[in-house]
Amino acid sequence: MKQTIFHIDVNSAFLSWSALEKLKNGEERDLRTIPSIIGGDTAKRHGVVLAKSIPAKAYGIRTGEPVSDALKKCPFLVSCPPDHKLYSEKSRLLMAHLSDICPDIEQVSVDECYMDFTSVASHYTDPVSAARRIKDGIRETFGFTVNVGISDKKVLAKMASDFRKPDLVHTLYQSEIREKLWPLPISALFMCGRSSVEALHNLGILTIGDLAKADPQIILSHLKSHGKTLWEFANGIDDSRVTSVPAEAKGVGNSTTLSRDALTMEEIQKCLLGLSESVASRLRKAHVQACMVSVEIKYSSFQTASHQATLPDATSDSGCIYRTACRLAAELWNGSPVRLLGIRTSKLEDMDAPTQLSLFDLAQEKPLSEKQKSLNEALDKIRSKYGKDSIVRGTLLK
Repeated sequence: MKQTIFHIDVNSAFLSWSALEKLKNGEERDLRTIPSIIGGDTAKRHGVVLAKSIPAKAYGIRTGEPVSDALKKCPFLVSCPPDHKLYSEKSRLLMAHLSDICPDIEQVSVDECYMDFTSVASHYTDPVSAARRIKDGIRETFGFTVNVGISDKKVLAKMASDFRKPDLVHTLYQSEIREKLWPLPISALFMCGRSSVEALHNLGILTIGDLAKADPQIILSHLKSHGKTLWEFANGIDDSRVTSVPAEAKGVGNSTTLSRDALTMEEIQKCLLGLSESVASRLRKAHVQACMVSVEIKYSSFQTASHQATLPDATSDSGCIYRTACRLAAELWNGSPVRLLGIRTSKLEDMDAPTQLSLFDLAQEKPLSEKQKSLNEALDKIRSKYGKDSIVRGTLLK
């Protein structure tokens, strides 16, 4: 059976969810129908537009721009702070609803997921009518709207859901990319951030079609492995599968929005060290070890990218996690300013699970491993008693 993938994306999720909560609590005006935004705390580097209403968009307000700039464009703009606890709950309810329709769900952020529709396709007349039923059911059940992109490839389903909004269904199969995808500006391509757009413009590549028809070796020479990925996306090449993982098995992770953009690998590594310490400590507290490490980068353009690697042995050691994270970041980073960094560990196993050692391990590594375990235990006890900042690495001191 031909694979069919849905990408389901909530329209202006933060603003829609905040609007519904305010209406429920007696607010008369609907934030979705007036020029409004969800904006954060400037002092904590969240003073940017996180979501905007359609009326706000008419004033040229863009997601990611400073709230102060948005207010200059529309002085009577209504700005509300984010409520991440509310958003997490709304997200949980939405994903549970979608899982009842199809169990093959891969959540990729608080407001979007992929659905491998293939397993339940026989229950519906066709994918488009099924997507419309899902979309309408969400609106009737929860009161907010979603866009649904349909394709035979994940990346194309993602880009289809970004077509005209809100509350719509779009298809973008490989047979449709020449007509629907190639005429779009190169900036509309998934994962093509500001620096990549500039580099491609310098090569005379202005549309997604220009990139698709370009010599991939030339793109590779200018944008390295990221350029190869962009060229593949422009041609609808994507072999990734929808990965459905039970919530309890997803793993342990942490991420942070930087006080200022990281511009060098040294700055990125320093942040990764702190994240590695935090993640490793949480693993040990849960008495589990990780077999996989992944790194997420969000650029100042708000484009995101991630990379993962399987470890040779399960670990809860911050040094091992840090070294792996640094290697992944070096392979992943495209040189653009970095706004957010995250580390996530997965494929967890109990810390008491038996480990098979080679003769070399027995002769060389075990004493060092035991010393490291003792050190980790001592650090955990100090932090548990006196606080997580009671003892830190010298390189993390400001």
